[in-house]
Amino acid sequence: MKLHQLAHSRTGDKGDTSNISVIAYDAQDYDYLCQQLSPERVQAHLQGLMPEVPPAEWRITRYELPQLQALNFVISGVLRGGVTRSTALDAHGKSLSSLMLDLELTER
Repeated sequence: MKLHQLAHSRTGDKGDTSNISVIAYDAQDYDYLCQQLSPERVQAHLQGLMPEVPPAEWRITRYELPQLQALNFVISGVLRGGVTRSTALDAHGKSLSSLMLDLELTER
């Protein structure tokens, strides 16, 4: 099952940092999403975005927002210098939410 079946997502950016929020459609799925979406799993899923940056240099912080049934991932370095310095097609990182929602979840 894909993440988009259980949640929707929003992104934001500031400089070279993007944040990706994953919000469960149903509060019952929040704990399952917490189990499935570790920073390491998100990093592995998004790795293709930054082939020039070694995995050891990634900085992903996960914030849990249980009252909103949401997780927020703050990812430093993913925007390759930010909007004004990057040659990346999506320097704002808006398509990161679509990429995140394509993550394959393991069975419950």
